[in-house]
Amino acid sequence: MAPSQQSIARLHLLLLCVWIVIGLGLRLANLTDKPLWTDEFSTIVFSLGNSFTTVPLGEALTSEQLLQPLQASSSAGARSVVRHLLTESNHPPLYFLLMHGWLKLFVNQGGERLVWGARLFSVLWGTVSIPAIYGLGVFAFRSRLVGQISAALMAVSPFGIYLAQEARHYTLPILWIIASLACLIAAARAIRDRLLLPNWLCLTWVIVNVLGIATHYLMILALVAEAIVLVIMGLVQSWKEQGHWYPLGHWRQIIGIVLGTIMGGAVWLPYLDTDSQLTAWIVQSQRSGWDWFSPIGQVLAGWITMLYLLPIQPPENFPDQSGLRWLVLGSGVALIGLTLWTIPKVYRGLVLQLKHRDSRLAVFVLGCYVISSIALFLGITYLLARDLTSAFRYNFIYFPAVILLTGAGLSSIWMGAMADRPKAPASWFSFFYRSSARTVILIGLMGFLGALTVVSNWGYQKTHRPDVVAQEIRTRSAGQEVLVAIAHQTHGQTGRLMGIAWDLQHPIRSTDQPPPQNVQFLLAPLTRDARSIVRVLRSTLNQASRPLDLWIINFRDTPEQAIDVLLDRQNCEAVTKRRLTDGYRYRLYRCDEE
Repeated sequence: MAPSQQSIARLHLLLLCVWIVIGLGLRLANLTDKPLWTDEFSTIVFSLGNSFTTVPLGEALTSEQLLQPLQASSSAGARSVVRHLLTESNHPPLYFLLMHGWLKLFVNQGGERLVWGARLFSVLWGTVSIPAIYGLGVFAFRSRLVGQISAALMAVSPFGIYLAQEARHYTLPILWIIASLACLIAAARAIRDRLLLPNWLCLTWVIVNVLGIATHYLMILALVAEAIVLVIMGLVQSWKEQGHWYPLGHWRQIIGIVLGTIMGGAVWLPYLDTDSQLTAWIVQSQRSGWDWFSPIGQVLAGWITMLYLLPIQPPENFPDQSGLRWLVLGSGVALIGLTLWTIPKVYRGLVLQLKHRDSRLAVFVLGCYVISSIALFLGITYLLARDLTSAFRYNFIYFPAVILLTGAGLSSIWMGAMADRPKAPASWFSFFYRSSARTVILIGLMGFLGALTVVSNWGYQKTHRPDVVAQEIRTRSAGQEVLVAIAHQTHGQTGRLMGIAWDLQHPIRSTDQPPPQNVQFLLAPLTRDARSIVRVLRSTLNQASRPLDLWIINFRDTPEQAIDVLLDRQNCEAVTKRRLTDGYRYRLYRCDEE
């Protein structure tokens, strides 16, 4: 007897719950076992309604003084969140306002619970993206199978897990993009069939777009890519009908949606500052030789990690460093091989999807959206000298579409295995040994291995590594008086110093070394007068007790010769060479009594 539609629906619901549980479990795994870095401190501080400007500059600070913005204040409400965010940062406020209410559940617990709570907020939104991509797959391709495979890929995606384990505002806009893509596909069907969109759908699309812009400014690129898709749709339909363009009345709703989105999103545009010091790191005005190909390589690497990842970032304290080099090399080769093996299979699957009317439209719309998004990224990178490809996290713009297209291609492969499946019940297990089914299962298993790579911190390590510097301080300055000084320009440097102070109090790795006797921190302002930082450092050293271990961090843009002369006069001798880890360039000096 054939299974009823109700039993099939229950089976799909159960299977979707399995992907949700797997995805949630992976995103929760080792959630606090990675260091807090600058951007995460920004999320927590601004979400609490606090300001970085309350941290004094130019004077020695204790850990408690430096980390004071992490303390909740009864006077800091939603208005404080918006005010400090718009005056000190360059992000719209929706995510931070939502987290402001969420963090009230954790602020009184402090310590690692606060970190866990901040990252958990992102985890929950990331987990919701699993049923959301399932729904988009069912709607776009009229296929539960496409939805199931896409949900499974989303659950184990290394890139998706990386974003979800950051206390940052990337997983929520992914949901806005999924919802906006659903509206885009509905609009594409209306254009194809010369139908009008329901008014409720037009209003929903505008609301989703406006909320997306209020969550992250890069949502604007997603909307521009959608606009490009709609124009292409109109051109294609016009070509099919021998140049007969649609009348303006047919486009009136689309134009209204565009205008509504612009008016709603324009509220936050005055606060968008693309030339601030906070975004200076993406400016790439000088390129030569192979540097011109770097953005393309970064785009390709970003694609790969949406499906696969292997151990390519081993821990720095791993004992067998020579063996690790071979492991990293082998992982890199394996990732390239896996990708070259996967792409033709997904492509053939998508070609099969083109045989069906609805799925053909979905492949066209999503494919154009991904290509348009990447073209915008590369255009901004090469023409405006703003390298958006250098931060993999920005790929969240087209991440859902890539997952859905991959799921659609793999579903065709899976259906091929189903078509070849023997009818005899005794041969049921042989289905899993057929090449088409093995392909889909293997891709899922390799994605799961990539997920484990992320949660075990062998891939997608934090952008900055304050834990490495803190471990060096514990090792080399145990039992000593310590001053950690960093050149300060924005709250980004405050966050870097906070990361070291936090890890000294809450070490990621267990250690038997005694902590330094007394650690103080200095935010040395780097002004237009480059020598001002020398005067601040001199004043602080004159007041410090001796002997003293002085850690100089990120003094790259300071007058190096003047610093060397000052340290020589202060009887400070370099103990280590300059060392470099992600986000930090540091060196230890030992200052004895004169």
